Amino acid sequence: MFEKLPLWLRKTLAWSVHLFTATGAVWGFLTLLAIWDSNFKLAIVYIVIAMLVDGFDGMLARLFHVKEYAQGVDGGLMDNIIDYLNYVVVAALLLIRAPGLMPDGFAMAAAISILLTSAYQFSQTDAKTDDDSYFFKGFPSVWNFLVVYMMLLGLNPWINLVLLIVCNILVFVPVKYLYPSRNTRLRRFTLGFTYLYAGLGVWALLQYPDVPEWVAPASFVYVAYYALLSFFPKFGTPKTA
Repeated sequence: MFEKLPLWLRKTLAWSVHLFTATGAVWGFLTLLAIWDSNFKLAIVYIVIAMLVDGFDGMLARLFHVKEYAQGVDGGLMDNIIDYLNYVVVAALLLIRAPGLMPDGFAMAAAISILLTSAYQFSQTDAKTDDDSYFFKGFPSVWNFLVVYMMLLGLNPWINLVLLIVCNILVFVPVKYLYPSRNTRLRRFTLGFTYLYAGLGVWALLQYPDVPEWVAPASFVYVAYYALLSFFPKFGTPKTA
């Protein structure tokens, strides 16, 4: 169907995907401003919007053949730049501005640590594997998820610090983490489960700070499933005769 459209329209649609991806930088900037003003509810709204942009731009890029009709921009590089802002810089500022996440005197060191390790993780030439199942190599620097969980769970700051240190170390450990949207094992179920998790997360985050207590524990069912697919690569693989 797409190939039957006029060439000018195909190119317009392809370039519009780059524009859509670029809006992620705007949402990231607005998130930083909201965090700086300690308006964490508004910051979470912007975080949700930025994650929705990140969740759909890859699908749109493939749908509108961006690599063929909008070759002048490296969409992957743009995506990495914006992801570093939204997943790392935003989380670093949250660690400093959100009260009670880190022990006294550790917030700045914690923020700097994730900025440094994520700079390494994002710049690896083999950060994403090319095998059939698609994986991230090393902890994929989803710090905004981790920090938001810290905000929702209200754990002891020392527990948060230990979790952050462990994840910093895991950046350098070549363990594979599933790329959910490009996974080929149990694909339909995994995508459906991922969308359910995302939907629950969006709904819950928009309730902040009055998030129901059952939401975070319930979401760990998906986290456990994600870990199962990530750390046991044969799970869900069809058996060969």
